This record gives sequence, structure tokens and C-alpha cells, in this order.
Amino acid sequence: MPLTFKGGIHPPDKKELAKDRAIRDAQAPKQVVIPLSQHLGAPCKSTVSIGQQVKKGEVIGAPQGFVSAPVHSSVSGKVISMGDFPLATGRMIPSIVIENDFQEEWTSLKDNPDYLSLSAEQLKEKVKDAGIVGMGGAAFPTFVKLSPPKEKPIDVLIINGAECEPYLTADYRMMIERPQDIIEGTKVLMKILGVNKAFIGIEENKPDAIDILTKAASGTEIKVCGLKVKYPQGAEKMLIKAAVSREVRPRTLPMDVGVVVQNIGTTIAVYEAARFGKPLIDRVVTISGESINEPANLMVKIGTLVSELIAECGGFRAGPAKVISGGPMMGFAMYDLNVPVTKGTSGILALPDEGLVHVDDYGPCIRCGRCIDACPMGLMPSMLSVLSEKEFYEESKEYGLFDCFECGSCTFVCPSKRPIVQFIRLAKSMVKP
Repeated sequence: MPLTFKGGIHPPDKKELAKDRAIRDAQAPKQVVIPLSQHLGAPCKSTVSIGQQVKKGEVIGAPQGFVSAPVHSSVSGKVISMGDFPLATGRMIPSIVIENDFQEEWTSLKDNPDYLSLSAEQLKEKVKDAGIVGMGGAAFPTFVKLSPPKEKPIDVLIINGAECEPYLTADYRMMIERPQDIIEGTKVLMKILGVNKAFIGIEENKPDAIDILTKAASGTEIKVCGLKVKYPQGAEKMLIKAAVSREVRPRTLPMDVGVVVQNIGTTIAVYEAARFGKPLIDRVVTISGESINEPANLMVKIGTLVSELIAECGGFRAGPAKVISGGPMMGFAMYDLNVPVTKGTSGILALPDEGLVHVDDYGPCIRCGRCIDACPMGLMPSMLSVLSEKEFYEESKEYGLFDCFECGSCTFVCPSKRPIVQFIRLAKSMVKP
């Protein structure tokens, strides 16, 4: 019986568009726009100046707090501009523009062939120096996640291979193509955390990935778990409930139940940092959707513009109704394609107006209760949306406003097509936790 959780929905997965497209390197951009804030927490401070030559992998942004992560150049070349540039979310962020000289000249890296002989602290420092963040979209600094307080001991590590968002296949391709790197990265994470149990959770619509990683994990303390195909199975709290039957209560964190969860891409980045000293300067991005001519899974340099990736994939088949950064459930609709790929960009989706995108006005809540049945956190999204719509923002806190992680299940099932998640985000922005 596959493992799962209460609530959730079953949107069409649409993964057939890109799942059989092997990862390939995206074309090297002529210039990159690298934001100094690609993570949750304090933004970085620039360490370079206009006109300065930089090498690939060189630090160009230094962290300014514990919850932060350094930023590195993804190309070799010259810094030609610095200023505020937009992200996919619409926020203006201080960024560094580097003109690519196409020499691919790397900065000095600390290679460690016998990396598992390093101490837990040494490995953790390598993760910190590499600027690794959660690559599933949250972009929380990995070093911080691997530094739980002493009063909250960790005994289980879970690697998130669910990739439950429709269309996205980047993690799936990495599981198919780089299973040994995932296992080695898991071993590094286990040593840092001091745990002897690890699970890799994969939805059962990826049987080949389950088989490949099961074979790769043979002879280790790493167990591959088959999960029921249901959204949002890849959310941390849902994954923990399914894999190890521990419930992360509202207003608590996975570390409160002795668990740390890491994404597939993050795990590979940890391996590359431990083995080669490589910083996080590129990532796999799924370019998909019915409006994309040639869907693909591309290894992309951080700072590459979305418009260039779409052009590389043959452009639009027809004018899309929306272009989304991330998945269709939790991603952001973009107003400009000239924004950079960041460490947290998992996909770029172009969706047509063919029953896939709702653009009409929404109606009133009809109290049907479908959103309540679908909510994996057991909340009342209908009440949250109504209170926010009527500007009763403080009152919405009594209905668990900050327990919502904005998975979008409620909006998906709403027969009135109400933008419930957007109402909840508005309420969050208007009150303090």
C-alpha cells in the first residue's frame, strides 16, 4: 500500500510533455543577471565592482546574516552593471550583471576525493561556502537547515523525490540520470546530521526512478519509499507524515519531530560541494507546457534570462495565456520574460487559454466545503478567503492563516473559481504572525 496523507487533490500531471527529454546543457548566455537575494533570509552584499573581471564560481555576494547564503558568478567575464532588477515574483532585487567572455575560467575549488572522511563540521562548511539553498522552490539556506539546535536532535533524513507539481520533471530526470550522485549526497547529509536512517520518497507514477534508486541504495542505510500519487505529496509536512508517520503540528518545524527534508537537486548540489568544492551556480530547469514548441529539461546557469530559455526551446507554439515560474499550483505568473533564473527556479511553464487557465471573474463562496476536504492542513480556506476579501485580516489569524503553506489545492477545487490562495497571501501581508 503506497504511503500518503489526509486531504489533497489529483490534478492531471502533464509530465508526459518533458519526462522523456534527457537533461542537456542550455546555451551559454551572453550575459547573466545574478540577484544578490536568491534565498530566504538576509540578502547578500556585493563583493565586486563595475569593470571587475570575475571567474566562474567566484563569490560576488557575501552573506550578511546566519540565515543567508553566498552568491557566486555562474560565468567568467566582466561585471558591466549593478542595480535593481525584477525577479519572477515581480520584486526588484539588487543584482549584478556579468558579461560572459566564454572562457569558462574557474576560480580555485577545494577538491576532496575522500570527502566522506571529512568531519561533519568540515562538510557543513563546504555546503555553506557553496551557497546551497533548497532547490524545490523554498530556497531556504541548506547550511541553516543542517544546523538544528542541540535541544532538537535529528534522527531521520528524508530526500524529497515526490515532484508532485504538474509538468515539472527536473527531479525525475536527475533521479534517472544521476542516481549515484543522489546516494552520495544523501550519505554526506547523513554524516552532517549524525543520523543512520534516510528515506527517499518518490511518487509511484515514477516506477523507473524507484527501481533505479533502489538499486543504487542497495547495501546502504538508505530506503526508497513509494508514495501515493496525490498533490501536495511533496510538501514537507505531508512527506514526513507519509514516510515516517510523524505529524508536524501547526507552527512547528520538521526538526521538532526529529526530521530534516532535502530536495533531490539540493542533495546533488551537496555532493558536488563535498566532492569538488563546486558552488551552486547552475541547476536543472523544466521548460514545458502546451504552448512550448520543444519542451526540455535544461542545465541552466544561474542568471540566464527566461526569454532566452524559451527561445532555445523553439519559442511559443501559440500565444500563451500565462507563463509561470515554478509549477502551476505554487508558481508565480510572470509579467516579464526578461527575468533571471535563480537557485529556486524549478520550471518555466507556458500554458494556453484552452481550459487550462482561468481568466474570468470569480464568484462568491457557495459554502460547498470542497476546499475544506482538499486542504492537507485541515484548515477552512473558504473562511480565510472570505475574511480577507472583506478586509478582516486580523480575524483570519483565528482560522490558522499562517498554518497555510499556499499549496493551491483549495483554489483548484473551488467551483466559484475564487482566488483563495491570493486572498490568503494578501491577508498574510497585512498582518503579523
